[in-house]
Amino acid sequence: MKNPETPFDQKRRSFLKLSGLLGLGVASAALLPAEKAEALFFGPKEYKVTETRLAMGTFVAMTAIHPSRDEAEQAIGLAFEEIDRLNAMLTHFEKSSAVGSFNAAGKIEHAPQEMLDLVARSLYFNQQTGGAFDITVKPLVDLYKDSFAKSHQPTEGEIDRTLKLVGSNNINFRSGSLQFAGSGMGITLDGIAKGYIVDKASAVLRANGVANHLINAGGDIRTSGLAAKGKAWTVAIQDPAKSKEYPDVITMKDGAIATSGNYEIYYDNEKMFHHIINGKTGHSPHLSSSVTVMAPTVMDADALATSIFVMEPAAGVQFINSQPEYECFVIGKDGEISKSKGWLG
Repeated sequence: MKNPETPFDQKRRSFLKLSGLLGLGVASAALLPAEKAEALFFGPKEYKVTETRLAMGTFVAMTAIHPSRDEAEQAIGLAFEEIDRLNAMLTHFEKSSAVGSFNAAGKIEHAPQEMLDLVARSLYFNQQTGGAFDITVKPLVDLYKDSFAKSHQPTEGEIDRTLKLVGSNNINFRSGSLQFAGSGMGITLDGIAKGYIVDKASAVLRANGVANHLINAGGDIRTSGLAAKGKAWTVAIQDPAKSKEYPDVITMKDGAIATSGNYEIYYDNEKMFHHIINGKTGHSPHLSSSVTVMAPTVMDADALATSIFVMEPAAGVQFINSQPEYECFVIGKDGEISKSKGWLG
């Protein structure tokens, strides 16, 4: 008797179908599961080596195009080691991490350079976006999570009290040390760290001779060089409604793209309380369903996708139009699509 098909098998079958549809170098802002590492031989000087692992709370898929299968697999292994190292440092879910220690103690002396770099970039985007990007929303995230774990929707009073603990201007940053201005504060780098880690993993691949590659970490995507047979990489934008159609499909060589959506993590069935939170109001924004940003780095694309989601779609597109290095593709709650002036799709 044939074993029943699991949801994982169904996702893998859908991914393989999409790969055949879009070409040899394909990624999606949706999840692309794979059961194990695989290598395809395209000729005397070209292997396509793909490996997918669970990391950073999602599936991370790496695809390398290289003359040597062994060298590609070794480079991919080193890149995954870098992901694990950085994730262990930057996660707020572990009290032993650098971020966890900072949140618990309210200060950290001689913080790791990677953490300092991320916090500095986060504070920059907080200023640039008028507060739309704010890593100090962790108390609100905790309020959402803890309340709904008890089948309780947060009240306006609870939200207002928690808002007093939010504000990036209350992070003191000097001489390699960080400190909160008051007790009860906390940071989450979830809106920027995954992109930063993908960038670092890409750098490991390049440093090990794998210039042609693609990394997809649950919608945070880095492309470098070319896909198999000299083609550009193909990226399909996920439809928040989960229909069979993709709102847009683009081709990329060297670039970065990230997507934020209210369909990713939410705490109530109505999706009124989800993982993206406006640090000014204490509520999750609802005018967008999905925001995709293209940028020179996945770190910037990650942070700006969150920022534009917090803004109204028109304001978000207007902001991106004022930034020469970035482009965006916004799907509103009603399905209406808005694009920046230079969007390639």
